[in-house]
Amino acid sequence: MQEQNPYEVFQKEAPEVFEGFDGLVESLMNTKALDPKTKQLIYLGIKAAQGDHTAIMFHVPMAKKLGASRDEIKETILLTLTVCGLKGINTCLLPALDSYDRC
Repeated sequence: MQEQNPYEVFQKEAPEVFEGFDGLVESLMNTKALDPKTKQLIYLGIKAAQGDHTAIMFHVPMAKKLGASRDEIKETILLTLTVCGLKGINTCLLPALDSYDRC
């Protein structure tokens, strides 16, 4: 079975809901207090704390494109250790670093 992008499936299967969600994301990305790279790093930390390795694999390239270094990605995920124990590290550190190295 071919791996599908869940975001693309969401867009195809529920376009009206996707449009509303996409508008919400766009409005959050357009706020001005934090720069885009910082927002991506925060998002990566939140998703790693949840153990969401799929989101990690899609957002690491975005963070890298915005100038995030491999060490910044790694430290962001390591910070989840104090929030959720080993969950973020066990589920997301390797996929994040692999994704960073491949893009």
